[in-house]
Amino acid sequence: MRYRIRGMHSTIQIGKSDLRVPPMGIGAWQWGEDLIWGIGRNYNRANAEAAFQASVDAGLTFFDTAEMYGLGGSERVLGACAKTTHKPIVIATKFAPLPMRIGRRTVTHALDESLKRLGVAQVDLYQVHWPFPVIPIEMLMDILADAVAAGKVRYIGVSNYSAEEMRRAHAALAKRGLPLVSNQVKYSLLHRAPEVDGVWAACRELDVTLIAYSPLAQGMLSGKYSPSNPPPAPRRFMPDYNTAALERIQPVIQTLRQIGDAHDGRTPAQVALNWLARQPGVLPIPGAKNAQHATANAGAIGWDMTDNEADLLSQITLGWRK
Repeated sequence: MRYRIRGMHSTIQIGKSDLRVPPMGIGAWQWGEDLIWGIGRNYNRANAEAAFQASVDAGLTFFDTAEMYGLGGSERVLGACAKTTHKPIVIATKFAPLPMRIGRRTVTHALDESLKRLGVAQVDLYQVHWPFPVIPIEMLMDILADAVAAGKVRYIGVSNYSAEEMRRAHAALAKRGLPLVSNQVKYSLLHRAPEVDGVWAACRELDVTLIAYSPLAQGMLSGKYSPSNPPPAPRRFMPDYNTAALERIQPVIQTLRQIGDAHDGRTPAQVALNWLARQPGVLPIPGAKNAQHATANAGAIGWDMTDNEADLLSQITLGWRK
């Protein structure tokens, strides 16, 4: 299936909802997280606020956060930023299914706390952050459906759900007359598992948008890193970012550079995001630590690589489809 991304000012629909957003969003994990991303050390809240404004100015108006990002810090930053713009934005956040959250009251309390941090009475998209072994999927979806009925949530999504778990969530919500509109999973040129594990196929079958987190493989597709210039700790000590992994991706980075050079000097990151945004029903959400990152993100859409270029990227990354 061929899919051409549209211009910056066009929109796509999230699942069977009335949420229409640009073909790329922004992940706000970095805005509240210090261990991995280092907010407060190598960048600060002012940088995050500038990233928000630059994103909105560029037409990117879908923002994804979670209560777990910086223990609510990301939600607080996004909530404060949202009050600084008159442009309509779409806010998505996530419920953390921790083992001690075993009943309806704990889920409702978590949602209420997220709403407080965001400074809103209703969130556009409320997602379950990962599969919840304590509460059956059907019961959890019923609790979230009640949140929709109460006016606290517009639409329901999930994250890191398998194809089978998605189908169960979809069926449970259908009984309440509601759609499951999204499944947020890890997806990039260096992590193509959704194409072969049934998730992407289930998304298309059920008309569920696949929201792609880590679309740049946490910076590995940016072209910044190499065996002689690894990412900062703690990522450099993780298997996906060691010397062997960095050596393995260099041909991919070279191809991204060659394609970018053929399209007005686009960066490897912009080309990688463009490839992802071409996929039907996929919404990539790269992060942005500052205004420069946000502006660079925006340069990933509004242009179209050729089918041959897209196919080349698909072919050289087949080894990452598992």
